[in-house]
Amino acid sequence: MKPSIAILTIGNEILNGRIQDTNTRAIARLLVGHGLVAERAMTVADDLQAIREALLFLAARHRFVVVSGGLGPTGDDLTTAAAALAFGRPLQICPEALEMVRAFFRRLGREMTGRQEKQALLPQGAVILPNPQGSAPGFLITEQSCRFAFLPGVPQEMEEMIRLSVLPLIQDCFDGSCTYRYRSFTLLGLPESEAEALLERVDLPEHVGVALCVNFPLVEVGLSTTWKDGEAFLEDIAKRVRHVYGEHLVAEGEETLVERVARMLIDSGRTLSLAESCTGGWIAKLLTDIPGSSAFLERGAVAYANSAKRDWLNVSDDILAGTGAVSGECALAMARGVRLASGSDIALSVTGIAGPLGGSPQKPVGTVFIALVAEKVESVEQFLFPGNRDRVRWRTVCTALDRLLRHLAKGAA
Repeated sequence: MKPSIAILTIGNEILNGRIQDTNTRAIARLLVGHGLVAERAMTVADDLQAIREALLFLAARHRFVVVSGGLGPTGDDLTTAAAALAFGRPLQICPEALEMVRAFFRRLGREMTGRQEKQALLPQGAVILPNPQGSAPGFLITEQSCRFAFLPGVPQEMEEMIRLSVLPLIQDCFDGSCTYRYRSFTLLGLPESEAEALLERVDLPEHVGVALCVNFPLVEVGLSTTWKDGEAFLEDIAKRVRHVYGEHLVAEGEETLVERVARMLIDSGRTLSLAESCTGGWIAKLLTDIPGSSAFLERGAVAYANSAKRDWLNVSDDILAGTGAVSGECALAMARGVRLASGSDIALSVTGIAGPLGGSPQKPVGTVFIALVAEKVESVEQFLFPGNRDRVRWRTVCTALDRLLRHLAKGAA
């Protein structure tokens, strides 16, 4: 059997579209970070027979399977019972697991109910995987030369258990095979086809895999290899990739566009203030999601109505009545106003028509102005972004962050 890894997620809520399957993505990224890659990913419903069949299918084809979901105390949590059925292992109360469940409720200061004991009912011979954050312990089973790690579906619990318990087991299982290396490049302002065409200038060796993925409005270009000294090899290629993509390259690796902006603000010691209209504080939200953002973000104003633009940002009535709230003049005045009020080094503003209403022949839906004001620098750009309201607003957010990134990069050069 070819040594390989599979991921199995379980839950009706994934298949009926109520939630996204973020667990598969998280598991896959953790694997790649340790030189491994999953060969297969599956999702099945909360159904005893469906889970049983999936486990048997994967056991015959893979060496390690990470299973997520269905370990809780409710009636639709069927994964443990399905594992017992699939592998002919009777369920039995595990005293060690039961004490873990009890300890969890003691930490919360709550009394454990009888229903919760179900989480300590494990297949015979299972090895416990501790859950530091939740009530349901995970467990490990070896069957048909395949190891199964069963984990809860709660993302935060599952990810910590992967790091603490499962990754060491996988690395032991694939000792000497952890050679997969991956490097990603995040682009803005280039269609997928143009990104691919530009990459052809790099003249990649045959053993380098290429994957392009659109995450609107961003394009991610991924390069992978199992070549010896792959990390150093990809870094050498990365130098050429950076040159080819130029200012369209907004982030690399695990770092996102907003994380790169935050890092550059912190490294430069400069402060930022925001004046947002059509994005409604979205830029500020993304920046304050990052720990340490108080080091650079002085304030953010959501100036949606004309009265807010006038009262908070000192946008003149002449501008509001003349060129209007969606104009280059207004965007510049917003940035000047918030910078004057805050004393920040840099001010960034956005104003636009996200739709579906509010457009006109002169200013159709998707019209956006982005302004940046700093010492001896004032710039404003007009854009016409296609798509619905969410796409116009998200593209505005990304483009505004990109313009801020370009300004910071010039200062760092």
